Amino acid sequence: MFKSPGHIAFSIISVDVHYYGIIMALSILIGILTVIFFKKKYYTDIKTDTILDISFVLIIFGIIFARIYYVIMDYSYFAKNPLEIFAIWNGGISIHGAIIGGILGGFWYTKENKLNFLRYADLFTMGLIIGQAIGRWGNFFNSEAFGLPTNLPWKLYIPYALRPAEYINYDYFHPAFLYESLLNLIIFFILLNILKRNYNKGKDGTVFFSYLILYSIVRINIETIRVDSVLNISNLHIAHIAAMVLMFVGLCGLVIISNKKNL
Repeated sequence: MFKSPGHIAFSIISVDVHYYGIIMALSILIGILTVIFFKKKYYTDIKTDTILDISFVLIIFGIIFARIYYVIMDYSYFAKNPLEIFAIWNGGISIHGAIIGGILGGFWYTKENKLNFLRYADLFTMGLIIGQAIGRWGNFFNSEAFGLPTNLPWKLYIPYALRPAEYINYDYFHPAFLYESLLNLIIFFILLNILKRNYNKGKDGTVFFSYLILYSIVRINIETIRVDSVLNISNLHIAHIAAMVLMFVGLCGLVIISNKKNL
């Protein structure tokens, strides 16, 4: 059984340090270190300084868009509580928003500096998926990203105040965050195999577009058991719609790559 110890890890001079923030910072750091590792192994011509510059841009764009996306999806709540828009330490950032922001930020930076966007996208994708696997544990400490009620041995306890109204009398739920974290690790090893086979064969973008497809498949399946999504459209979670759009982009990208030696 899983049970969150709560939101706050410790306090420093009356300032609360949240587990969520610690996990997010850790996921970003390990993600960047992963990118640097693969740069040294496969992309030796890329400078570390460039990696750090792009990382800064991706972090800024990713966080801003992740929050904007989430706020829009739960607009009715934030319209009544506008100051909560900035309280990201309480959770409430969307990975789909972060992906969109990261793509836009990366495209802008590479275009401004006349770099190959897809080549850098492949490299940074390796850090992104590891960061996602770690970052999902932030949901554990905030008692969010959970699924339908269950009594399986790895069930997750959700506090009464955080349960959806229709499941208010249930104590334990599927730890959807854990499923996604483990599946993200599987995606990482699949992408690693793809990277090894394609990184130097004029097929830039193969890892990136494969990621969009694989993660979308994972997210579509995870969303079928999630009960805490912020917005539904015609019985579809908004995450389903976003995942299908990203999957379509990924499929189109792979088709283009397969018909051209270089993008």
